Amino acid sequence: MDRRLSPRERSVKRALDAVRDGCDVRARLPQDPVAVVHRYADIHDREIVALAASCIAFGNLKSIRAKLEDLLHRLGPHPARRADTPDSLRVLLHGWKHRVFVGEDIARLLAGARSVQREFGSLGACFERLLRESADLRGALASWCDAIRAGGGLGRSAVRRGPAHVLPDARGSSGCKRLLLLLRWMGRPADGIDLGLWKVDPAVLLVPVDVHVHKLALNLGLTRRRVPSWQTTEEITRALARFDSADPTKYDFSLCHLGMLQRCPSRRDARMCKGCGVQSVCIHWQGDDRRQTSSCGKKKRQSGQSRRRGEMGPFTC
Repeated sequence: MDRRLSPRERSVKRALDAVRDGCDVRARLPQDPVAVVHRYADIHDREIVALAASCIAFGNLKSIRAKLEDLLHRLGPHPARRADTPDSLRVLLHGWKHRVFVGEDIARLLAGARSVQREFGSLGACFERLLRESADLRGALASWCDAIRAGGGLGRSAVRRGPAHVLPDARGSSGCKRLLLLLRWMGRPADGIDLGLWKVDPAVLLVPVDVHVHKLALNLGLTRRRVPSWQTTEEITRALARFDSADPTKYDFSLCHLGMLQRCPSRRDARMCKGCGVQSVCIHWQGDDRRQTSSCGKKKRQSGQSRRRGEMGPFTC
């Protein structure tokens, strides 16, 4: 165990490692949108499908899976080839809809992605180049999205949210969960979940923070921020990097699925918390002195004590 970690951090790391090691990947993978990407062999098809799957991955999981299957059925066995003809692609996707997105939004998204593939060889090659040039993940991600938007004519609409929302703007305050999810899928080493198709250092990746990960991060003291913004994402990733600086996002899949399975109540609830892999280090189960919710970060005396013990960052909450 790393001696640089505080006692609290060591306990949290042990719990997270146990959750990750105990995650039944084979059973959970079919429930995750990344599962569909594994069906394809060609890298261009995989990139197109991964982009589509990540961009529509918000809302009810059952609905996401149903809409994704409908989309892939329309695209056929070679999605990248379908995206070579934008006009016919729009016809194929006419009538498709998921939340604020309609078929034309996805058609322009995929046509733009295919345009980038043709210019750079792959979506990954484009992102890798932008990352080398900017040495900044956020800036590279924003420019990469700009290229896709320009290639597909995916402009912003004054009457609908879909065109703007389908590909988030990394320059804003949003945590960009869906874009960071795509980067995790493509950038982390292949491990049966993530695919390792892009040459991106896993150390620079950020955790894609959805409602489940954010709730668990608050309860574990990985962040004090109540809103899942870009800053929240960075804070959670910094905390996880204390456990593995080379690959902090490796905990994401197991944390997300733990959150979905456990239906965390964010309070002491003997029935709902039973069997939770992180109950032993949850702030709600640490005794009266650590059982905090919205007041976390406001108790200056306790925070000062934590700093004097040598605990760092959000673990002072």
